[in-house]
Amino acid sequence: MTRIGILAGGGRLPLTIAESVVARGESVHIVAIEGEADPDIARFPHTWVNWGQIGRMVATLRARADRLVIAGGVKRPDLRRIRPDAGFFMSLPQILGLLGGGDDSVLSRVVRFFEAKGLSVCGVHDVAPDLLAGAGRLGGVALRGEDEADAELGFAVRQALEGIDAGQAVVVARGQVLAIEGPEGTDAMLQRVAALPAARGLTAPCGVLAKGPKPGQELRVDMPAIGPRTIEQAACTRLAGVVVETGAVLVLDRGEAMRAADAAGCAVHGLAPQAIRPQRKVGAAKGRVIGRLRPSRRHAADIETGLAAVAALAPFATGASAVVVRRYVLAIEGAEGVMATLERAATLRQWGLRWHKVGALVRRAEEPNLELSVLEALLAQAAMQGLAGIAVTGRAAALAPYEEAALRADNHGLFLVLCEV
Repeated sequence: MTRIGILAGGGRLPLTIAESVVARGESVHIVAIEGEADPDIARFPHTWVNWGQIGRMVATLRARADRLVIAGGVKRPDLRRIRPDAGFFMSLPQILGLLGGGDDSVLSRVVRFFEAKGLSVCGVHDVAPDLLAGAGRLGGVALRGEDEADAELGFAVRQALEGIDAGQAVVVARGQVLAIEGPEGTDAMLQRVAALPAARGLTAPCGVLAKGPKPGQELRVDMPAIGPRTIEQAACTRLAGVVVETGAVLVLDRGEAMRAADAAGCAVHGLAPQAIRPQRKVGAAKGRVIGRLRPSRRHAADIETGLAAVAALAPFATGASAVVVRRYVLAIEGAEGVMATLERAATLRQWGLRWHKVGALVRRAEEPNLELSVLEALLAQAAMQGLAGIAVTGRAAALAPYEEAALRADNHGLFLVLCEV
């Protein structure tokens, strides 16, 4: 009999996995993080550990499990309350190496950390395949043709962001991309969409939430999921459906979620991603620094990531700007506008970076009619949010208003880079 170990953070997912494993006749042992895991894990064999008890955590999993599943949300630990054991200090260099970067890079390092300890890490889909979304209609409400077209556009946007570590979920209505998910999560993105004028003006439900893994996402630790709360949020946003990638998204509390969807008239649908035709390549951008300040090597890497994002999304008439910090995409503009995108990114700054000028706003300029007052507001907002500078990409005519902005950028302490394509 296979012994499954679950390293449990918050939420119901660890419990749902344990229930599925036990129902199939296999054994389970939960190593639960204090202050994170649901107390209801006491229904199963379990061990509580503090964030600092790395040695106890690893020793328990080695002794009680043949395979390890890591599941559930976590918050940043309160460093004043952790009680480190010897295993913590022995693993300190590896633990410090886990910090920084985007979600995918951090989670991939987490998997490698436990594998180096001799543990076999597997995904939720490996031990609880019954939780995966199937194909076609999942609830009682069918998806309409126009909403399926929106879903296919959402899936294409997700695929276009390959390698950029963003866009697990996209909201599309009537062929317009309203929002692209960043590190804030699906629920926060849906709340943002509900406040958009384009959503408030809807007289009948339309459009979809399209969700699936980001290309290259570490599914052993971070498989996307939907549940009753997702359905309720989508219905409150007046979306007609939730469309997930078949075989790549977990459906939590399936019975309750489908009852909520049927009651709200919201379709829930599994869709296989279609291969998208390669978009026309945008020519390489040649960067010119305008003003006194120059981007550092790290800032240049942020600009490169942002340029890739805004160029990939140009064919879909979305993603006109992106905020990138240490190559981590904090926000991509949807229908909310660049100022709101900057404000949102400020709330998502990573731990330890809030008091330094880091990162860049990368902007795709498409019209040569940007007024200087708008440019001034953009520079002021970027400086207020603690960014180090702005990079603007586009054709020469669209970049013309920025040519005279050197003094404005200098006054705000920002670098300004123009990338002509």
